[in-house]
Amino acid sequence: MKDNSTKIAQYHLHKTNPKKLQFEVYDLKEYRAKNIKKAAAPHSHSYYQIIWFFNKGGTHTVDFKTYDINENTILFISKDQIHFFDDNLDIPGWLIHFNESFFMHTDVDIFLKHNIFKAQKSACYAMDFAAIQTAKNYVTLILNELDNRNRFGFEDIVRFLLKSLLINLERAHLKDLDEKLEFTSPYQLQFFRFKELVEENYNNGLSVIDFANLLHISSKTLTTITNTVANKPPSQIISDRIILEAKRLLKFTSLQIGEVAFRVGFDDPSYFIKYFKRHVSISPNKYRFAKG
Repeated sequence: MKDNSTKIAQYHLHKTNPKKLQFEVYDLKEYRAKNIKKAAAPHSHSYYQIIWFFNKGGTHTVDFKTYDINENTILFISKDQIHFFDDNLDIPGWLIHFNESFFMHTDVDIFLKHNIFKAQKSACYAMDFAAIQTAKNYVTLILNELDNRNRFGFEDIVRFLLKSLLINLERAHLKDLDEKLEFTSPYQLQFFRFKELVEENYNNGLSVIDFANLLHISSKTLTTITNTVANKPPSQIISDRIILEAKRLLKFTSLQIGEVAFRVGFDDPSYFIKYFKRHVSISPNKYRFAKG
């Protein structure tokens, strides 16, 4: 589903009104009815989105993966991810939107962000009955606060409820996987900070040494961190992010190959083509027109 434009549409939450609460909850059916064309076209957000589908039906596509929607399916959409709805407008549910400035205040938030919104294994899952009841209680409490926005401390209450909701959802999810929600190594927080820097600078041509300097550690230490946490060298994490963005631009825009190369930090299109082929095994042009 490639867009014929040279730019992937990106939407924002209260961008023109930064003093407004950077958090909202919407009725899914009402929201989709008002945004049919926008929601069905590939797009991204500058904010984070949680989509809770109450009933089974249809699919939802995030980047290059299409998920079947089952009863009480939760999808976690990170900012800048490309996603779109199908044409099934009858599924009830909730949409929760929030900006990073509303959410990010502690190291635990960094962990939640990367473990839930950045991890493919947690991008989509269906909840069991106990998790559903707990989650509904939190959303009900959030809606109650949003209906009384003049009360003392309501913004903090909403923020704490959101974090509690995410922690409980991830607890329930990881319980099924026999995993624990915790920092698994002393390197994990540093790893997440490295990932943040990669997100901010993947198209700036920075080397592993450059990233290590930004983190005030040696490149050897950075390599130890990424190998311990992700079983990958830092160079692969950087290249993975570059390739992800290149794939998005190739599939969802009509940009020329040279323009895609420039967007992801390459001055020389021929070098970009070689780089892409080395990592993906086919040329950018073949990837663009390949099915799937």
